[in-house]
Amino acid sequence: MKNIIFAGVGGQGVILASKILMEVAMNAGYDVKESEVHGMAQRGGSVDCHVRYGEKVYSPLIEKGTADYVIAFELLEAMRKLEYLNGSSMLIVNNEKIDPAPVQTGLEKYPDDIESWMKASIGRHLFVDTEAALKEAGTRRALNIVMLGVLSNYLEFTVDQWTAAIRSMVKEKFIDMNLLAFKLGRELAAAH
Repeated sequence: MKNIIFAGVGGQGVILASKILMEVAMNAGYDVKESEVHGMAQRGGSVDCHVRYGEKVYSPLIEKGTADYVIAFELLEAMRKLEYLNGSSMLIVNNEKIDPAPVQTGLEKYPDDIESWMKASIGRHLFVDTEAALKEAGTRRALNIVMLGVLSNYLEFTVDQWTAAIRSMVKEKFIDMNLLAFKLGRELAAAH
């Protein structure tokens, strides 16, 4: 059984990333369950998706302390999901900062040194700077696919399986851009 959490904010493509992973896992013959939470997503609020796959999956929800991977598309969203990690979990984080509404309005301050604290506190982690990859892909909207590319280095699926799922899940006019974003994400992980 694999337990994977995607976390980000509205507009980052968290749900599509989880759907592509589900497609890959189902096509590989696994039982797959997914749960998504996207309260104020359209207003830049938190979005997270739990994806579980294995021989037989009985519940879509991942219990705290049982995630194999947490993929965070933003630093603060990574902090929000730390309770799902255990000693063997891996945290994969895009090191971007997106100010939540209370910070934007001046009511709160974005926490200092989140990345340093997580690097010192979390055993297995990978922090990636996606800026150059997104520039090469030609759009910031490819962040979700770049992060899937990073994750793909740690899962059992082949590049061909990922490519087939991306082709089936994105609009035809965006396929080439998304395949490039996926390749760039794989390269980001391989560079670490």
